[in-house]
Amino acid sequence: MFVDVAKIYVKGGDGGNGIVSFRREKYVPEGGPAGGDGGRGGNVILVVDEGLRTLMDFKYQRHFKAVRGEYGKPKNQHGANAEDMYVKVPPGTVVTDAETNEYLGDLTRHGQQLVVARGGRGGRGNTRFATAANKAPEIAEKGEPGEERWIQLELKVMADVGLVGFPSVGKSTLLSVVSAAKPKIGAYHFTTITPNLGVVDVGDGRSFVMADLPGLIEGAHAGHGLGHQFLRHVERTKLIVHVVDMAAAEGRDPWEDLVAINEELEQYNEKLASRPMIVAANKMDVPGAEEHLKEFKAKLDPSIPLYEVSGVTKQGIQTLLYGIADMLDTLPAVEETVLDEMDAASEHKVYRLQEDEDDFTITRDNEAFVVHSKKIEKLVIMTDFNQYDAVKRFQRIMKKMGVEDALRKRGAVDGSTIRIGELEFEFVE
Repeated sequence: MFVDVAKIYVKGGDGGNGIVSFRREKYVPEGGPAGGDGGRGGNVILVVDEGLRTLMDFKYQRHFKAVRGEYGKPKNQHGANAEDMYVKVPPGTVVTDAETNEYLGDLTRHGQQLVVARGGRGGRGNTRFATAANKAPEIAEKGEPGEERWIQLELKVMADVGLVGFPSVGKSTLLSVVSAAKPKIGAYHFTTITPNLGVVDVGDGRSFVMADLPGLIEGAHAGHGLGHQFLRHVERTKLIVHVVDMAAAEGRDPWEDLVAINEELEQYNEKLASRPMIVAANKMDVPGAEEHLKEFKAKLDPSIPLYEVSGVTKQGIQTLLYGIADMLDTLPAVEETVLDEMDAASEHKVYRLQEDEDDFTITRDNEAFVVHSKKIEKLVIMTDFNQYDAVKRFQRIMKKMGVEDALRKRGAVDGSTIRIGELEFEFVE
């Protein structure tokens, strides 16, 4: 099964908790703090595996959670960092944030990696909180939560050559003749509903990857027919071969077919209009093809190479392969083309001013006052409220940030309910 779109959940491992511990050596009656820090949680990392050609694995497993870091240990021993989780994806995978649609990365080369969810840092042990005023603190942090998000994976086939054309023009037959690929072939529309890849050996030591892409219909740029399922894969190819039914077996005009296809490509992505192309005039063994070819040539730009072929009789196939290989020799690698387009896209990237970590807002939810702040919410998660010293530290930070005064101004009085993240407590004067 070919799957080219997947939505998965990823979560970095939580950091390990720091601990409260003291030296317990003989003849040291008042040993100092010796609680170690927790270890870092594991990252979730996407890594390209050139052996994969589909996102099918993500149809059955959609959740990926890295391991949390080890807790801190006595004698100031640091907890072990967790191992990263590596998730394999095929080359040509574009990664975006599923909720914000933010572009995260484009994975094209074998072994290329992208961190999509970072693990949380480990909590600090009580050794870190020792001061001149408090030489034996009974306070330790919990581990920081790992990042979590839903991400969208979109596969765009990595091929040198893409065969495009209306349904039933002979693309699959052509691929089956020039490579070892065995695409489904039938005398009906949309026999091919997923891209088929084949490695073509030209015969003179050169080779290239050819993709037979699903048939195109008018309105595909707007999602009609197979729509974007077809067009997303054309973006990756550095050379487009238009397969035209010169016999007009479906009653369509060959020239109008070519014009319609080019319009669909351009409306989907303007860059495709300038992509190098070759025209393969197919089914030249069928009576009437020669007459259509004369009319076609009279309208075609002379600078566009045209090859007369027949997928059934193999007429002109070798000449076509030489022509494709010669043109590919003059074009940059697929990876370079992709990177150039990424650089161009980055010029239009919108950068937003990040909220100051010390900023906070207060809203009302019925009788409760709700404090919104990433920094304070993280502080709540990492504070162990069973420790007296930790509670006092939390109160000092809230007061220093001006949260207490802001709550009073909003009308909070003794006994009012305050909510921060999932924590609720009473406001005490």
